[in-house]
Amino acid sequence: MRFLNAWKTENMLETSVRLLRLLSLLQARPDWPGAELADRLGVTTRTVRNDVERLRILGYQINSTTGAAGGYRLGSGAALPPLILDDEEAVAVAVSLHAAAGGTVTGIEETSLRALAKLQQMLPSRLRRRIEAVRAATVSVTGRGPTVDAETLTVIAAAIRDHERLRFDYRGHGGDAGVRTVEPHRLVHTGRRWYLLAWDGDRDDWRTFRADRISPRTPNGGRFTPRTPPDGDAAAHVVRGTGSAAWRHPARVRLHAPLDELAERLTPAAGLLRDDTEHGGCVLETGGDSLYDLAAFLGSLGVPFTVLDPPELRALLRDLATRYAAAAQEDRERS
Repeated sequence: MRFLNAWKTENMLETSVRLLRLLSLLQARPDWPGAELADRLGVTTRTVRNDVERLRILGYQINSTTGAAGGYRLGSGAALPPLILDDEEAVAVAVSLHAAAGGTVTGIEETSLRALAKLQQMLPSRLRRRIEAVRAATVSVTGRGPTVDAETLTVIAAAIRDHERLRFDYRGHGGDAGVRTVEPHRLVHTGRRWYLLAWDGDRDDWRTFRADRISPRTPNGGRFTPRTPPDGDAAAHVVRGTGSAAWRHPARVRLHAPLDELAERLTPAAGLLRDDTEHGGCVLETGGDSLYDLAAFLGSLGVPFTVLDPPELRALLRDLATRYAAAAQEDRERS
């Protein structure tokens, strides 16, 4: 009897390990021929079929096809079954949850912390140390912006995916409210705010809407054929438009350095970069709350630059240059 019980325990353990390996393979790529799975697991195709049935009982949606080209595909079910993550995936998810805990989506902080606590409870100590090292070494400098309801983002994203016209109440900058019907194109996140870029048929033009001021109405409108975004780049159009509206002092500056070099250093919140090969550099469309802040920011880039606009910034830089030059001179009275 002891021998029989030991054999059953060992057999169950072997089956459990094989199920985890099978699940990991199914998550690794979309489609798997049954024969290839059997070869990877070192079992027969019949055993693979039996193991797939066991996973289905556990709640995994696994689609199968028969015939010579038959195989298996992991689908999505009505409930969320356990996931299998490798070390790198687990670290990436944990770090992302840490970042989301300070995000701009209403209520996501608490949800992210709950998910992070569950994940860390399951992680081996070696991975917890890696995650803690990243967290301790990271400081966020992104300013907090207005938060947007997660359900609002979900509704907008679904309308974009399904090419359905979106109807919503919108509260403008001056507090005025109205109902808008648009063809939604893309959600753009600048680091502080969420924006919707959409074609507004009533105004026959592209418009950018702050997502935190949107209250979707249901149901959505009819389907539409997607349009090409302005300049072929939704993010660039939104950054350019929101920057000119948000900055008290907008500016255009030619930076005498390669575009690729500066693109690695500047975030989208800093402004819009575009190539300027004719002059051997790039142009930055940016701005600031004050001209002094703008001058300090440009100086911190550490590259030569030419101010194209506004004239007031050029005048300030000339004044600062005079003052800096005087400050750099030796004090002859003391010497």
